[in-house]
Amino acid sequence: MPNYRRSQVPGGTWFFTVTLADRRSQLLIDEIEWLRHAYGLTQRTRPFQTLAICILPDHLHAIWTLLEGDADYAGRWSLLKSSFSRQIPVTPRNPSQLRKREKGIWQRRYWEHQIRDESDLQRHVDYIHYNPIKHGLVDRAADWPYSRFHRYVEKGLLPSDWAGSAGAGGSFGE
Repeated sequence: MPNYRRSQVPGGTWFFTVTLADRRSQLLIDEIEWLRHAYGLTQRTRPFQTLAICILPDHLHAIWTLLEGDADYAGRWSLLKSSFSRQIPVTPRNPSQLRKREKGIWQRRYWEHQIRDESDLQRHVDYIHYNPIKHGLVDRAADWPYSRFHRYVEKGLLPSDWAGSAGAGGSFGE
C-alpha cells in the first residue's frame, strides 16, 4: 500500500470532500440536525473558519482555514465524523469495521486539496455552490437549503440568481 501523505501547512486553507460509505444514502440530509451539532462541537473544540460548505445527501464539501500555527484538519474531521456517528443507530458491520471501532457510516478517507491562491479559492467556492445543481437536486443554487451560498448572497458577494459557470462543473475530488 502506498504511503499517502497529506499536505500539512499551518494556518492553511483546504477544500474537502467527505463521503458516506453508502453513496445511495440520504443520511446527511435526514440527520442534518445531528450533523450541525457535530460540526458546531468540532468548531468550538478545535476552532477553524468555514469559508464555504454544502451538505448533500451522501457527501459534503467544505473549505476550511485553520488557525495560524495549526495544520491538524485530520483531527477535526475525525472528531466531526465520530461525533455525528455516535448519534446514528448501529447498523450491521463487517469484521474490519468492528476491529477499527467504525460504524461503517463514512468512507475511511476523504479528499483534501490545499488552496493555492485566490483564483483556486474562487473556483472551489463556485464548485461547492454549484454542486446541488450538478447532482440534479435543484435548478438554482439558491434553492438548496444546506449550503452557505445564502451567506454569500446576503453579503453581496453573489447575486441570488447565480447558477455557476462552465468552469464550476469541474472535478474536485468526487
